Amino acid sequence: MPLTRVSLRRGKPAAYRKAILGSLYRAMRETFDVPDGDRFMTISEHDDDDFAYGADYLGLRRSDDLVIIQITVSNTRPMAQKQKLYRRITDLLTESPGLRTEDIFINLVEVLPENWSFGNGEAQYVR
Repeated sequence: MPLTRVSLRRGKPAAYRKAILGSLYRAMRETFDVPDGDRFMTISEHDDDDFAYGADYLGLRRSDDLVIIQITVSNTRPMAQKQKLYRRITDLLTESPGLRTEDIFINLVEVLPENWSFGNGEAQYVR
């Protein structure tokens, strides 16, 4: 059920972008109990004028390779599981496509289960 949106500066090759999505999906499968096939992900590329960030916010030295990841999920997971997700995403993205840890920004957005419709105009998680 995660809905994942990734934002980065324009210009990275398709293999780089595909590696980001693959690493994110793997991290969610390994740490967040995401079922096989539950993959809803987009990447948006932005021109320099449309991509702004705090290069030194909180003492981190970000570069123009910054990747902003926003994951919307149901509010059903404890803090420890969220921390495992952040760590695993970071570990996998440093492996492939080779991001620096400082250039991985993650925002987890939690919503109630009834806020999802996967098609057919139904709220599949409402029981």
